[in-house]
Amino acid sequence: MTPLALGPPAMEPVTLTEIRQFLRLDQTDEDALVATLITAARLMIEAASGRCLVEQPWRIVLDRWPAGGEIRMPLSPLLRIEAARVYDVLGAAQEVAAASLTLDEAADPPVIRLSGEVPEIGRAHGAIEIDVAAGYGATAVAVPAPLRQAVLRLAARWFEQRGDVAGRDAQALPAAIAALVAPFRRGRL
Repeated sequence: MTPLALGPPAMEPVTLTEIRQFLRLDQTDEDALVATLITAARLMIEAASGRCLVEQPWRIVLDRWPAGGEIRMPLSPLLRIEAARVYDVLGAAQEVAAASLTLDEAADPPVIRLSGEVPEIGRAHGAIEIDVAAGYGATAVAVPAPLRQAVLRLAARWFEQRGDVAGRDAQALPAAIAALVAPFRRGRL
């Protein structure tokens, strides 16, 4: 199973206005830098939490349908299935009927279940594509406050400490930010 990002979210979970207020910036001459830091912070918080924050389009590529009829999704949370298709032996895409796939968004990780007839696969690799919308919602308000705060604090930290030499733990989140993310991480056994 391969998840492919089809595009970025339409908006970030933190606005330029919010971070400017947080940093007490009055001028807009560094807005491009701040916007880049917000995006980078969102990506890092998404990686650390294992959650997509703001709604974004993804494609899941599978070689074959699972034997048990359940596809455990690598993305969380999932809002909906946008489309699904199967490639036949001639390489033509055959649409999968919406009723043939059911999303259990309450499961963690989310699960897509085969609930009807699906077309036969016709090639050995990348035969199935499922387009989904992942994230908490279309706007920043839908994102849980601790995750928004983690993005805000991380972007602000990078803004305030730019040019500093990175320490040995440069890839680790600072403890206060990691504590905001911790409740959203999925435990592994």
